Amino acid sequence: MSPEPRLVLATRNQGKLRELRELLRGQVPGLDVDSQVIDAAAAGAPDVVEDGTTFEENSLKKAHAVAQHTGLVAVADDSGLSVEVLGGAPGIFSARWAGRHGDDEANLRLLLNQLADVRAEHRNAAFVCAAALATASGAEAVERGYLAGTLLTEPRGANGFGYDPILQPHGMHLSVAELDPEVKNSLSHRGQAFRQLLPELIRVLSGGR
Repeated sequence: MSPEPRLVLATRNQGKLRELRELLRGQVPGLDVDSQVIDAAAAGAPDVVEDGTTFEENSLKKAHAVAQHTGLVAVADDSGLSVEVLGGAPGIFSARWAGRHGDDEANLRLLLNQLADVRAEHRNAAFVCAAALATASGAEAVERGYLAGTLLTEPRGANGFGYDPILQPHGMHLSVAELDPEVKNSLSHRGQAFRQLLPELIRVLSGGR
């Protein structure tokens, strides 16, 4: 008989779910990531409207909603791409930049078209992630991570998802989608945010509050 779930990852995005599970693997004493960490769909949690104006607001809203629904500790993230020449856009609208939520190809193509005449020295951008933790009792924590780089003019690489194929991290010659998954997790905005959140998550899962 499998152990009871202890932690809900408040996402239905399978790319994020894979990344977050790997980030958690072996990090929380006594937590079996494969059997005790479930996603929002498996928990039967309802979809949460992401109507906040910041990554932090959206991630906390999702985490609290799922924690209240399940009675479990919930972790959520909200992330996106911030393009300097666009004043920080697409930002919180990254997943629906082309109008339909989650259409990665359309979002990517629209952004490339918008930046078609922008020279390389002005193509600075960064992935931003806010990772949040919430408990059924209302406790919360949130952390932020960044991965800065330059936007390419065409997608490269088959790993990752979203805008990964067009962001080349500073100091590297590969796009995020060309990186080995372990390297990506060590550098990524999501990896940074969740590693900062881990001490609090460990305390909560260990009965600290």
